[in-house]
Amino acid sequence: MDKKIKENPLFVNSIAKCMAVLRAFGGTSRQLGLQEISERSGLDKSTVQRMVHTLAQLGYLERCAATRRYALGTAVLDFSFQFIRSHPLVELATPHLIELRKRCDERVDLSLFDGPTIVYVMRQPSRLAPFYTTVVGRRMPIFCTAGGRAILARLPRDEARRIIAESPREARTPQTITDIDAIMELIDRARADGYSMAVEEAVPGDITLAGALVNEEGQPLGAVHIAARVSDWTPAAFLERMRPLLLETMEALNPPR
Repeated sequence: MDKKIKENPLFVNSIAKCMAVLRAFGGTSRQLGLQEISERSGLDKSTVQRMVHTLAQLGYLERCAATRRYALGTAVLDFSFQFIRSHPLVELATPHLIELRKRCDERVDLSLFDGPTIVYVMRQPSRLAPFYTTVVGRRMPIFCTAGGRAILARLPRDEARRIIAESPREARTPQTITDIDAIMELIDRARADGYSMAVEEAVPGDITLAGALVNEEGQPLGAVHIAARVSDWTPAAFLERMRPLLLETMEALNPPR
């Protein structure tokens, strides 16, 4: 955590510790013991014990009687529901994305711009979609996703480059492009085309076409994605089929220029 944030007199350290406990449950492990939570959160076991007890009493954690380990509680979902239900872009985009899904017959997603990442807040899966592609809340790196590069193309070039330079650029697949200059070339292309395409860069086997959604001032808010499996499409055929559908949806959702 940024040292300046922690030194701010308005900063509440106990809340930060609470959130560190909840963030410890990120990843593939559903249940964690106190020692694991301590190691992942960086907090001592005594602090973790108090935090976990409080969060369990409030419903944000659940304790398994058989294993004496903890998992996220259903109360956590209340925040997701309220966020998605009340977000104006989600409300605006939902009918358009449902229609787009019908027309393209492939997976359609809506993501929001969040610094070095995008977060999926709406997912219209295809009939054979893997489970992980149907779950909202998934966070992905901005530098290697079609939606992320479409979003970066709507920023000033210097700002886009700064975000990429400051972002962790770990290769997620053998096709992931991590070089800053090469990524900027793709962003420049997306700026000229009005969309971006990525083939197996973020998820093995996925091909994705995406365009940015912006506000009245032209600032990027998120992106619309159309995704399919490379086993079903060549990049050229996917682009020819999906580009007109994507551009029509973006025109309907974005303010007039």
